[in-house]
Amino acid sequence: MTTLSPLTDLPDVAGALESARARVDKALWNRTLRKHGATVATEVSLVDAVASAALEGASYDIEEVRGGAVTDPVVQGALRVAAALPELVTVWEKAPRQALARLHLLAARGLATGDELGRPVRGGERFSMLCDLALTDRESPAILLAAVVEAELLSLRVFDTGNGLVARAAAKLTLAVRGLDPRGLIAVDAGHAAREPEYLGSSNAFATGTSDGVRSWLRHYAAAVEEGCEVMETVCARVIG
Repeated sequence: MTTLSPLTDLPDVAGALESARARVDKALWNRTLRKHGATVATEVSLVDAVASAALEGASYDIEEVRGGAVTDPVVQGALRVAAALPELVTVWEKAPRQALARLHLLAARGLATGDELGRPVRGGERFSMLCDLALTDRESPAILLAAVVEAELLSLRVFDTGNGLVARAAAKLTLAVRGLDPRGLIAVDAGHAAREPEYLGSSNAFATGTSDGVRSWLRHYAAAVEEGCEVMETVCARVIG
């Protein structure tokens, strides 16, 4: 039994996690990935960066972002974070605090002062416990651990600026480290954005610490993963189309 095991006993959570895991496994067998995996990963990275920025209130057309016409610092931060994720996988696996500091440096440049970049401003013992969990938990389902990492960072508001970008990136790193999505092909953030009211409501519900609130968030996260698989498959179809 792991620290997170009791969460799978919440109504409908275990089934939602199992369904999401099965959906990921199916998506990653897409034949397009055999020859065009790198191209798909690059496009998913852009899609997710635009989605993550939109969840922070910086919503722009993806083609404008692709063309370099968007200078909004939130969007630019999201793009920097997305580009850095592959190299941060090993850092997250060994030193979560260091990875989070680096993510914040990337996310909040142009939004925070130099003294604030990369420095947690709150969280205390709970933040330390989360970092320890990310470092040591190798038994919990990957989707469950990623969901908890993201929701905890969102609720703790460890950083005053760019916190949402950092939280979502940390969850994606968790999925990569745990081997569920090592190449970052599942567009989870696009899944969140497609269900934005639910994303906001369930993340706020998680922060209350109630069983119903936690259950709401975990079910949302599983649904966002499944939605992210749909987005990836759409990208695959465009690549070969």
